[in-house]
Amino acid sequence: MSEMLTEREKAVLLAVLESYIESAEPTGSRTIAKHYRLGVSAATVRNTMADLESKGFLTHPHTSAGRVPTDMAYRYYVDELMGHRPLSAVQQVRIERELTAGQASAIEELIARAASVLSLLTGELGLAIGPALSEAVLQRLDLVPVDSEKILLVFTLESGVVRTVYVDLKSGLPRQTLSSLASLLNERLAGSTLTAIQSTLGDRLRDIDAGAAGDLINIFVESGPDIFDWVATNRRVHLGSASTLADQPEFTTKEGLRQLIELTEQRELLASLLGRRAQAAGPQITIGTEHETPELLDLTVVTANYAVGHLHGVVGVIGPTRMPYDKVVAVVDCTSSLVSRLMQH
Repeated sequence: MSEMLTEREKAVLLAVLESYIESAEPTGSRTIAKHYRLGVSAATVRNTMADLESKGFLTHPHTSAGRVPTDMAYRYYVDELMGHRPLSAVQQVRIERELTAGQASAIEELIARAASVLSLLTGELGLAIGPALSEAVLQRLDLVPVDSEKILLVFTLESGVVRTVYVDLKSGLPRQTLSSLASLLNERLAGSTLTAIQSTLGDRLRDIDAGAAGDLINIFVESGPDIFDWVATNRRVHLGSASTLADQPEFTTKEGLRQLIELTEQRELLASLLGRRAQAAGPQITIGTEHETPELLDLTVVTANYAVGHLHGVVGVIGPTRMPYDKVVAVVDCTSSLVSRLMQH
């Protein structure tokens, strides 16, 4: 695509992009000639803008003589003109301070905090999805008696993630028996991924001599899919404050605001969107018509992955295609790296 534009066309396109991102108003040739030092006249700028429009990079509303960038222009900017803009040390410290301000004690709390921080720092709608647990490694399984006929299974996964499941028994078991059984189970299960445990649970446990706890082992073997059904549950989507977008020109109309509210309610759509990006390397940017769903046709999604061990997920933002891409990408990328580091602790 870089061969499609001359150096002058690149300079004018960049000026139009910067002007429109800042003002949300169609940009005319006089504005570009006056406020951007391109070394050419307004007439030359006007002709160049006309060439850019014929190539699909600019368009103009019927009620205005000014031009606005197309999705193609934003994509060209992201791929060819934007470059890498690392955050300063001061900016990175602020993001880390915001992430840790809530004293998050669990990964889900940290991920929710990341979505809020991204809204605050970018002015877009922050979003994040919790880690996929299917490939998480089981560190320890504890059996905790609740009453005479119920115990609590406590699954401790890598990075401190904890999930619990209640199991009903026909009769109670002494605490010492449960402790001994937990040791046996950990010998067979700990250190494996949840996916591996699910697919081989019967083989791993069938020859255990559990004595009085035989009924409980049978429950594990026969009801394994039910005990581990939480592994395959939909990952939770966290959203920042939508009010940051509500103040932007694209959402000040009644229709625009309605569409924004409806988007925040479509958690399955957002979960699917983020889930498809979970294995991607580096920041991912999709713009307007590049999306497969009509709800996102006027929006840009910027995401980056976080990971520690076998746990990984996605943080990012959604906003209008008219966004300061260099700033947003830098903040999202830095936030994902900090989330990865904080998850280790």
